[in-house]
Amino acid sequence: MAAAISALNAKIRSQPVLNYVCSTHFWGPVSNFGIPIAAVLDTQKDPEIISGRMTGALVLYSGTFMRYALAIQPKNYLLFGCHFVNFGAQLTQGYRYMQFWNFGGREASLEAKAKTEANQIAQDGKSIAGDAKAGAEGILGDVKQRAGDLKQKVVR
Repeated sequence: MAAAISALNAKIRSQPVLNYVCSTHFWGPVSNFGIPIAAVLDTQKDPEIISGRMTGALVLYSGTFMRYALAIQPKNYLLFGCHFVNFGAQLTQGYRYMQFWNFGGREASLEAKAKTEANQIAQDGKSIAGDAKAGAEGILGDVKQRAGDLKQKVVR
């Protein structure tokens, strides 16, 4: 059994593509790609939930491992690409954090939200007023009809 496993390992290691796919130079970056994918998806979320400290830590982490990916032998371009994407996404998040908390983005967001809510309240008020008017006109019509009916009865 050991001879069969040894033969299979030798066959895999003799083919460069399979050797690469079966190494940590491939599977490490592949499993690590969850971080940049999440970072890119987070760029669509509300900037209020961005952690400035975590973003800064991830920028340093990705910058360090981009350098590491090129310093080792053989160079690991897949790892470099993974951290390059994460580095860019984290810089984007850092910009969004600074814009929101330090450069007036939060105030603009709150102002826009307040305007939207005020418009919604105004629309709801108009709708309620229109419904009340229609209801009052309906009741008034019924009262006039009954008054006319009673007048007819009294006249007879």
